[in-house]
Amino acid sequence: MKATGTGSNSMTIKNFLLCAGCSLLMSAAWGQSTKQRPNVILIYADDQGWADLHSYGSKDLYTPVLDSLGASGVRFTQFYAASPICSPSRASMLTGRYPQRAGLPEMASSLKGVEGMPGTQYTLGELFRDAGYQTAHIGKWHVGYTPETMPNAQGFDYSFGFMGGCIDNYSHFFYWNGPNRHDLWRNGKEIHEDGVYFPDLMVREAGAFMEKNRNNPFFIYFAINVPHYPLQGEKKWLDYYREKGLASPRDQYAAFVSTMDEKIGLLLNRLKALGLANNTIVIFQPDQGFSKEERGFGGGGSAGMLRGSKFSLFEGGTRVPAIISWPGQIRPNQVRNQLAANIDWFPTLSEYCKIPLPDRRLDGKSLAGIIRDNSTPSQHGVFFWKQGGTKENPQWAVRRGNWKLLHNPAQAKKQELDEDGFFLVNIQTDPAEQTNLSKQHPGIVKELKALYAQWVVEVKQQ
Repeated sequence: MKATGTGSNSMTIKNFLLCAGCSLLMSAAWGQSTKQRPNVILIYADDQGWADLHSYGSKDLYTPVLDSLGASGVRFTQFYAASPICSPSRASMLTGRYPQRAGLPEMASSLKGVEGMPGTQYTLGELFRDAGYQTAHIGKWHVGYTPETMPNAQGFDYSFGFMGGCIDNYSHFFYWNGPNRHDLWRNGKEIHEDGVYFPDLMVREAGAFMEKNRNNPFFIYFAINVPHYPLQGEKKWLDYYREKGLASPRDQYAAFVSTMDEKIGLLLNRLKALGLANNTIVIFQPDQGFSKEERGFGGGGSAGMLRGSKFSLFEGGTRVPAIISWPGQIRPNQVRNQLAANIDWFPTLSEYCKIPLPDRRLDGKSLAGIIRDNSTPSQHGVFFWKQGGTKENPQWAVRRGNWKLLHNPAQAKKQELDEDGFFLVNIQTDPAEQTNLSKQHPGIVKELKALYAQWVVEVKQQ
């Protein structure tokens, strides 16, 4: 009995040690897996035209950092925001949903205490946080200004920036409608950094976050407020473009773009200095097209051959430059012409980082297949936009293949539209959207109208 007991005890100890060893191995494997999961930096610029990088055709712009980033991975030529204005674009990117399904189809308020995107939405911040990532929002928010709709309640462990639509980059005051009010926050508490240039603050905060979490996977939403007005490029860049002979407002806009390019370079240099560059996915895109608003001197940006700008569903209002880079995983010097959109980053990053998708409806599609193989077709057979206009006469658009139907498009002349307010174009043969083909192809108009009518009802579902 004793011997048996001893053998039993011996076996028990052996099993315990074996199980303990297994647990340690599993823990070690999980730790290794966690460490090896890629970091993600998603850079979201503000009010930048489709052509406003040197690598996208603006030969008068000096943008070596973003050009190099594009050369290190994939550049998209038909990449779209799901809205031509700031807040819905950001809400759609953060949720992987059309703005209507995300609950923010129009501009969010810049007033403290006003809700924006519902707190029940599930964001990229929550996706990464729930997967064990450290998460940070750095920069502009503009999708909600209550405790329930600010970044810390939407999945971000750390938040630094402003909650409204824009600020002066030195005083950090929102200024265009009185009363003027200060708008700078860290983790839900107002702070003051008077006189310090906001893009520099962003680089400082992101750099400190990366250093603190260098041994943990992290996700940074780097929402830089450039080249959104006020156009406050640094003096050296203002001098550079004036010496080049650029006229106003292009010189001021260009100076701000080159300032942004330089600040992103500082961010990426910090990433490299920390030894994290090879295991970090970096994405860049603006929220929509460039602005012609009076506050931005009436323009300065460029969509190249494309028609339209911010607020319009013509191509210049929604098509944006977009880049993704991941050293060793995404082949360099690639260009993709397939239709893709900001709502696609959510499922794409989920796939790349091996994070299960949430059990809810997404409108975005993973771009991993397209990025891997240029022969992969667009994952969007049909794509929709709806923003602005009036209740009786809304602005909307639907694209199926190369056919795009616009209804009541902003920045169109009345005589260009048919009697029902439609503009039909083939994007392949007429990317500048100059000729309305609605009367020549009534059957296509009818089909696209029917698709929109079905979508506008369905997209309200959560």
